[in-house]
Amino acid sequence: MKNFINFHVLISHSPSCINRDDMNMQKSAVFGGKRRVRISSQSLKRAMRHSGYYLEHLGKPSIRTRSLGRIKAKSIEALGERFPAETIVKAIEWISEKSGIGEDSRADAVAPWVMAEIARFCEEIDKADADLDEKKLKKHIEKNAAEFRAATGQAVDIALSGRMATSGLMIPVDGAMAVAHAITTHTVDSDVDWFTAVDDLVEDEGEVGAGHLNTQEFSSGVFYRYASLNITQLQKNLGAVPRDRALEIAGHLVHLLATVVPDAKQQSFAAHNLADAVLVSFADQPLSLANAFEKAVQADQRQGGYRLPSFEALLSHWDRLDTGYGLGEHPALFSIFDRDVVALPDRVAVQPNLAALQAWIAGDGQA
Repeated sequence: MKNFINFHVLISHSPSCINRDDMNMQKSAVFGGKRRVRISSQSLKRAMRHSGYYLEHLGKPSIRTRSLGRIKAKSIEALGERFPAETIVKAIEWISEKSGIGEDSRADAVAPWVMAEIARFCEEIDKADADLDEKKLKKHIEKNAAEFRAATGQAVDIALSGRMATSGLMIPVDGAMAVAHAITTHTVDSDVDWFTAVDDLVEDEGEVGAGHLNTQEFSSGVFYRYASLNITQLQKNLGAVPRDRALEIAGHLVHLLATVVPDAKQQSFAAHNLADAVLVSFADQPLSLANAFEKAVQADQRQGGYRLPSFEALLSHWDRLDTGYGLGEHPALFSIFDRDVVALPDRVAVQPNLAALQAWIAGDGQA
């Protein structure tokens, strides 16, 4: 039984600037000696967990903040009917290892918080002996780790991406999902848009000149997205759930990776694009196919563009690795390309649509 799922996605974005750096320029990277446009994994993960699809199928994500005052107020609002305010505050103090939390109190770093986890600590406070100290509580948490993990795991994004905790009783979580920075499969030379904002009232007075002017870098390209999922780790992070539950989440993950796009500058560029191809494999280890594009893909001479040659390079590289190393991966593919355009390895289970690919994943590669 394979413990890892590798997700390989090709998605083409029309002219846009989906992810920017502190200088308002497109994020980029040099790969194979050539400049590629980049979309950070942080940007992609945030877009996924704040999407409507995530909310519908995986529930509310964690609340990421370093403001203890605000999480205190939000927790009292959410849990106030179940627990006294002083119990909720005590739970936050235990978790954060901070006392005397006021409106301006802050934690040492931004961390993901889960209402179910705070509620679980409130339950412990309600039934605790008066002399229960932090040392005893830590032992209790260790003894009942699965219960606390189950509470934390109600925010699936923590189970997937993990949580680093260096102090207090906030439970650290080793992430089950690794996500790479998406890069273009080919070299990109960016363009610069010189734009103005016209002041209508200035124009009405018969004057000339803009109220604002600036520049914005943008480009287009075919991006390779890669993620891997450790199924056993995800089961553990969710509180020792069955494999079926982890695979159900993996099915939703492939939908998110194929459809969600960060929303930066979308009002200006509207690069709302869906994936062209999604290759998924059950495997014994994580394995990126980024090296399929270490040599920058060249535009197709027959039909033009980078989409088709990127697809060919992806499949060819996967086939060579799987055959050469005897990996024995169990793959499936959904793409919008015509089946007779690209020769597919015969051991790839071709799916007619994304929903079928999701069902194949949820069925442990049997659907």
